[in-house]
Amino acid sequence: MLHEPAAPVAEDVTIGYKTRLGVWMFIAYLLFYAGFVGLNLASPASMEAIVLLGMNLATVYGFALIVVALILALIYDWLCRGQERLASDASAAGEGASD
Repeated sequence: MLHEPAAPVAEDVTIGYKTRLGVWMFIAYLLFYAGFVGLNLASPASMEAIVLLGMNLATVYGFALIVVALILALIYDWLCRGQERLASDASAAGEGASD
């Protein structure tokens, strides 16, 4: 049985935008994560401080790392979909003009 893509596959003209966006978001998250690691190295005792709803800083920061990763993923998807729509609209307008 032959399984083909559900949609036609064409060249992705937005790959440069997606790559740059992904790298910048990765760097931002890396800095946020480095802050967590740096704080653990510089002042491990401070991670025991109760900061929110009876939870210590380590727990709150850990949950924040997860939530920020999910938010960045949603933002990445939203921005890339918008860029793909712009590219498909531009190519459709270009195809219509050449007819």
